[in-house]
Amino acid sequence: MGVDGMTLTLIALFCLGLNVKPKTQVQAGTLPKPTLSAEPGSVVTQRSSVTILCEGTLEAKEYRLYKEGHPEPQRRQPWPQTRNKATFSIQSIIQQDAGRYYCYYQTQAGWSEQSDALELVVTGAYYKPSLSALLSPVVTPGGTVTLQCASKQGYYRFILTKEGEHMLSWTQNSQSGQSQALFLVGPVNPSQRWAFRCYGCHRNNPYLCSNPSNLLDLQVSGTLPKPTLSAEPGSVVTQRSSVTILCKGTLEAKEYRLYKEGRSEPWKRQTSMEPRNKTKFFIQSMLQYDAGRYYCYYQTQAGWSEQSDALELVVTGVYSKPSLSAMPSPVVASAGNVTLQCASQQAYARFILTKEGEPKLSWTLDSQQHSNGQFQALFPMGPVTPSHSRFRCYGYYSRNPQVWSGLSDPLQLQISGVSKKPSLLTQQGHVLDPGVTLTLQCRSDIGYDRFALSKEGEHDLPQRHGQQSQAGLSQANFLLGPVNSSHGGQYRCYGAHNLSSEWSAPSDPLDILITGQLPYRPSLSVQPGPTVSSGENVIMLCQSWSPMDTFLLSKDGAANPPLRLRSKSQAQQHQAEFSMTAVTSAIGGTFRCYGSQNSSPYLLSEPSDPLELMVSGLESYQKVLIGVSVAFLLLLLFLFYLLQHWPRGKGRASAQREANVQCPAGAEEVASRDRGLQKSSSPAAAVQEENLYDAVKDTQPEDRVEMDIQSPPEEDSQGVTYAQVNHSRLRKGGAAPPSPLVGKFLDRKHTQAASEDPQDVIYAQLCNMTLRQGRTASPSSQGGVLPAEPSVYAALATTSLIAVPKNTN
Repeated sequence: MGVDGMTLTLIALFCLGLNVKPKTQVQAGTLPKPTLSAEPGSVVTQRSSVTILCEGTLEAKEYRLYKEGHPEPQRRQPWPQTRNKATFSIQSIIQQDAGRYYCYYQTQAGWSEQSDALELVVTGAYYKPSLSALLSPVVTPGGTVTLQCASKQGYYRFILTKEGEHMLSWTQNSQSGQSQALFLVGPVNPSQRWAFRCYGCHRNNPYLCSNPSNLLDLQVSGTLPKPTLSAEPGSVVTQRSSVTILCKGTLEAKEYRLYKEGRSEPWKRQTSMEPRNKTKFFIQSMLQYDAGRYYCYYQTQAGWSEQSDALELVVTGVYSKPSLSAMPSPVVASAGNVTLQCASQQAYARFILTKEGEPKLSWTLDSQQHSNGQFQALFPMGPVTPSHSRFRCYGYYSRNPQVWSGLSDPLQLQISGVSKKPSLLTQQGHVLDPGVTLTLQCRSDIGYDRFALSKEGEHDLPQRHGQQSQAGLSQANFLLGPVNSSHGGQYRCYGAHNLSSEWSAPSDPLDILITGQLPYRPSLSVQPGPTVSSGENVIMLCQSWSPMDTFLLSKDGAANPPLRLRSKSQAQQHQAEFSMTAVTSAIGGTFRCYGSQNSSPYLLSEPSDPLELMVSGLESYQKVLIGVSVAFLLLLLFLFYLLQHWPRGKGRASAQREANVQCPAGAEEVASRDRGLQKSSSPAAAVQEENLYDAVKDTQPEDRVEMDIQSPPEEDSQGVTYAQVNHSRLRKGGAAPPSPLVGKFLDRKHTQAASEDPQDVIYAQLCNMTLRQGRTASPSSQGGVLPAEPSVYAALATTSLIAVPKNTN
């Protein structure tokens, strides 16, 4: 045939509707479109066979199969044996066979419309994805389940197929940013088998897909009662230890299955068991991947049971353990409240607090990051009872909530009762330099058998046996040191009896401050100066160019804790003013000041240079005492002289007898007490002297000690010499009048001397010299700077020396 003949033939065929390409719907006419399907399904594994069916009408005399992208028919079947359908078989399908297919049929009236597309997928080209049922592969009748197909291969889309007589398939594009797809399946019914596989496909060839996933066989549960699921010895299992999972069903059970959430296949099966109402599943060595949520089922002749309640199996010891502490102290008053802190440097999402014992309780809280960078959770507890004893805690990450950290060290709460609190003392003072050995003594007049020492913020509670002292006190010493920054803090102590599980009430708090922990040194100055008079007001100023939150003023050798004042900023300096009013000698001494920060109030800076404060006023008092002592000595010498020159004989004897005049009552006692005070050299005497020095501030300038020598009157034929120590006092007020006894004694002796004895008679008497002491309160200090010190006042009572007439013969 020539070219012209070929052209005419094509034109004729076109006019008859027999052109080589399938006709469009516009060209097709009115014949119904055929249906196109594949057996056993449209998803076919490489090298396997598949049959494509095109169903038309009984009038069909030819069927044609086209593949998208190819102008020529893939297959033709004229005059099929069964006129209403044609079969196109592919015996060994290969990758090139994958694609979209269409079919047509032809009758005497012409060609049919184009069938709907059949997507023929060829699998086995790539790695298989995984298929799982979210929550559980066991579904209640009429329920739905979500199946997840996922892979690390970065597939563009996923295909889910249902096994069975009529193979079904669903296609989903991969979720944004993830190589997975979710398929909602259901409602399910027990009359069918619900078995699935899935495949992954790339974008560049969407009909050439991966190998199939493992088969996921959904289990439709029946109406039988659900079993119970438990773990022995418990559901929280230490890594590499063993655990037994127990599923209890019914005596009619013939099979048990244990499922783990996220896995499509049963985790374990048990078909032969005695007794039949329960079975055990063993894990010999618990590992990280064994942690998760578990369910179990049992099967009888009537079908499957309902799903058991979930058992959450936790493995511990995988990560580093957190710390557990009690705030403010692990010793809590009965029915009181306490806060337990679980903390770690690891960024755990949540913390779990567990209480040991029966019943075993647990609490879970979200983690919070502290300003110091650590992660923590605070568990308020209370009112506490003796049953609140030992606690532990764990931490875990949000990505795997069944894998926990190691177990914290146990925290033992101590319940304190209402018995009398002991006292806590320090032998080295409150402010200590690093390296000093510190001893804290807890003691009580109650006969406690044991003592415990607690430090705020720490859960350790060291204990010591009580010892009986000679004074009848029970006590225990706690040796700390050499001290460093970790020893700074607030301490309390408790006492207990051996037969009691409760501790006493806590002692008063005792602060221990460690110096040299901040690289700053404040300065200390005093106004008006380092030497002041008793009764004056003093201001001590502590300053620093470096920022300080608090300043502390300490006196060397003082038993009281240092004074604290908040820092104030002035002229670009940080400072605090410690005011003292009406100072006494007791306030004098060597002072130093320190600085501290609010973040660590028990860690102090370097000390300031020492400042010695001197309170004057003692010298004037000493002068008074010296004057009185000199006068008294002169009087004694004068009496000694008189005795040496006393006339012999009756007159002297008579005069001597008459001279034995008693002083007023109490004079000897006072004199004896005065001599004892003068001779004392004990510390108590030193304190009395210091207190006496305080009292000198009340002495008036006009108070003095005098001795007057008076000559006899000229008209007196007998020479009379009068020597008298005037009345002198150290208190305000007028002089006391002479004692009446002195006047009577003078008159009587004068008369007897004139009538009985011509010789000179000298009468001398030291009537009374009294040093009286008492206590008055010192002026109160402002701001609680220093406690009130006792002051002592002294007074010299009437002291007289009387001379009587002397015979010149």
